[in-house]
Amino acid sequence: MKVSHAPHKVYKIRYHIVICVKYRRKVLFEKERIEFLKYILSEITKRYHINFEAVGTDGDHCHLFVDAPPKYSPSQIINLTKGITARQMFLRSPEIKQDLWGGQFWSDGGYVGTAGDGTTMEIIRNYVLKQGTKEEKEGFKQFKLFSFR
Repeated sequence: MKVSHAPHKVYKIRYHIVICVKYRRKVLFEKERIEFLKYILSEITKRYHINFEAVGTDGDHCHLFVDAPPKYSPSQIINLTKGITARQMFLRSPEIKQDLWGGQFWSDGGYVGTAGDGTTMEIIRNYVLKQGTKEEKEGFKQFKLFSFR
């Protein structure tokens, strides 16, 4: 996994996000709509520096593999993505509103999971616990109270 850069930051943060079309209606099946969705996501990348590394759809939901700077929480990424894509899809294809009974484009909520490059929680926990010299570790003995093991 490559390291990304933002002003004053270097990071490796990747999310797997799944968002569903309202009522699980299959409105993302036409190639033209999928290409337009990808175009909207590329415009979001330019403006917000949220990189959509992979996009997939089954017609009624969308999987996104996202590289995002640490200034955005996962819920901010989902809300921003859903808001902009819904608005643009309705402007481009107003007939979609009929399929969705005039309502929202995306369902409430969604799924988000983190993705790593083989680094597990146990590896990070052990790495953090092994930091510092013997004297420094002696000074931090009280932190052992907070160990979750």
